[in-house]
Amino acid sequence: MAAMREPLPATIRITGYKSHAKEILHCLKNKYFKEIQEVEIDGQKIEAPQPLSWYPDDLAWHTNMSRKILRKSPLLEKFHQFLVSETESGNISRQEAVSMIPPLLMKIEPHHKILDMCAAPGSKTAQLIEMLHSDMDVPFPEGFVIANDVDNKRCYLLVHQAKRLNSPCIMVVNHDASCIPRLQIDTEDGQKGTLFYDRILCDVPCSGDGTMRKNIDVWKKWTTSNSLHLHGLQIRIAVRGVEQLAVGGRMVYSTCSLNPIEDEAVIATLLEKSEGALELADASVDLPGLKWMPGVTKWKLMTKEGQWYKDWSEVPVNRHTQIRPTMFPPTDTEKLANMKLERCMRILPHHQNTGGFFVAVLVKKAPMPWNRRFPKLRKEQSSSSVPQPEDSPVGTPLPETPLEDGERDGGKEPGEDSPKEPEAGDQAKESNVCGPPPNKKMKRHGFKEDPFVFLTEDDPVFPPIESFYDLSPDFPKINVLTRTHEGKKRHLYMVSKELRNVMLNNSERMKVINTGVKVWSRNSDGEEFGCAFRLAQEGIYTLFPYIRSRMITVSVEDIKILLTQENPYLSKLEEDAHQQAKKMGMGSIVLKYRPDNSNPDGPQCPIELCGWRGKTSIRAFVPRNERFHYLRMLGVEVFRDKQGQGPREEEKEVKEEVKEGETENGNKDVSPKQELRGENRGDEHLKGDEREGGGENLTST
Repeated sequence: MAAMREPLPATIRITGYKSHAKEILHCLKNKYFKEIQEVEIDGQKIEAPQPLSWYPDDLAWHTNMSRKILRKSPLLEKFHQFLVSETESGNISRQEAVSMIPPLLMKIEPHHKILDMCAAPGSKTAQLIEMLHSDMDVPFPEGFVIANDVDNKRCYLLVHQAKRLNSPCIMVVNHDASCIPRLQIDTEDGQKGTLFYDRILCDVPCSGDGTMRKNIDVWKKWTTSNSLHLHGLQIRIAVRGVEQLAVGGRMVYSTCSLNPIEDEAVIATLLEKSEGALELADASVDLPGLKWMPGVTKWKLMTKEGQWYKDWSEVPVNRHTQIRPTMFPPTDTEKLANMKLERCMRILPHHQNTGGFFVAVLVKKAPMPWNRRFPKLRKEQSSSSVPQPEDSPVGTPLPETPLEDGERDGGKEPGEDSPKEPEAGDQAKESNVCGPPPNKKMKRHGFKEDPFVFLTEDDPVFPPIESFYDLSPDFPKINVLTRTHEGKKRHLYMVSKELRNVMLNNSERMKVINTGVKVWSRNSDGEEFGCAFRLAQEGIYTLFPYIRSRMITVSVEDIKILLTQENPYLSKLEEDAHQQAKKMGMGSIVLKYRPDNSNPDGPQCPIELCGWRGKTSIRAFVPRNERFHYLRMLGVEVFRDKQGQGPREEEKEVKEEVKEGETENGNKDVSPKQELRGENRGDEHLKGDEREGGGENLTST
């Protein structure tokens, strides 16, 4: 309780899959952390941030600085701006230490199919995506992450988090996790099969009593009835998760609550109903250095009025609707011992100065018993919840769900009788469309999404793109999609072939909020140079392996000029890059930097930037926060001043360069024009605050 009353340390995580992670770590250690070591604020000495001992590769750090100090102190302003800017560009994540644990226990490989059942706000989802992309040389890992949340608005928060990582292997969907539909996929032998996930993260809604240090409201609002209300939902979500888990797969169940009714009671119920199909894994060796307490095997239940019950038999009949038998520990001592509940992990706030957290790792050894008993029903109702038999895992039946084709036609198998009208889904499949679901099947509130339309290999949009960028023959055209049926395609996105398989087979079953990474954007100025689509910075790491022309190799000095000057003349580049640019026609280009072993001070990771070769000048098309990121990696001091104050000394030099670039060029041949004006209307893929910043001055506030 003493630890609970202290403020929570700020923790940051450096995103691990980006090849830039080591560079950011180097920058943090050698610059920012050294500068703030001896700082005193209000008589309190600021401790230098320390790495979390249990997080691999020193990629997570914590500090005793409160958010208030970080925001208010002028001495820490640079560090604060660094954190904000790098967070915006997806290179650092502000995440509570304990919430980093579940993804690490999932043991993810790049080929795993992963479901994140209650994903918003998305910091754990980001970790899952990073682990899929552990090998940066593979643009399309075989695995994918489907991130789900029941709240439509929170899904967009999730999109924002995931978008920063620019992965073609993430899809955000909007469903109630307790009855998330079972999805179909085309199997390798050409048959239709059910999608079972290799890994599932089940971070369920909870009373949040472990977050008291961060959420002060919990102190006022906490009541024992919170857990009683949530227990049933938590079981339903967990049951739905294990049903969709592949045999041999792992599901991590976690809560930020320390109440056994939300923790061990749920796990015990799952284990009991699974009849040996599930077992608790021993995760004690997976995170060396992490301190935790074993799961409890005895607990009591307390009502809002302060009455205690040890056993279901003590509960009066009038309480039977609120208090259920599954909330109590199993009474059979042998059964309880076999469950090995002590393998659950309870992280308490005083163990290592964190929030409170509960996590358990379940491994699926066999299909769930109710699926084995009712295989025919399961087949018929594959898109809905498994029917609840008498000895069902949850006492209360789930709500009615839409019937499948076979059941709708009086139980006959499709194709048994006279041909029926083609369904919307059939049309969708024919035209490579994963459209919004028909109204009658799924009524949902929230923003209406545009359809996801996959292009065919012979789409007329491809030949000019292929010849302009000299795309390699193995470029997967069928993975390209757009968000419009009619009219000109404004943006082209890419997904991995596995996600394409999921989308085309389930357009009626699921509500997709967002997927794919933007790789090209229409630019009317480019048409006269042979290609109407310019490269988008978000998708450059996905596309780069397939592009064989329009590439200029640049040096550290070239990048500094391109990122600090608005539209520099070609002659501003060093000789090598200047000669390459002169030979190239106007239009979209890739600016490629490769580490120079003879210069240990330069970045030691490859960098690819999108740019535009004008008539006499050249420019980089990089959103502002990413400009700051790359400049920091090159050792350039950049940080913006607070509004209303003059520029800092460190900025003046950069500002002069920007002005010089503007006046010299007069912005004569900047293209595309809409970028300069900051227009990106109709970017239906992103919300307003995420649109690319285009050509802003480096120092604009």
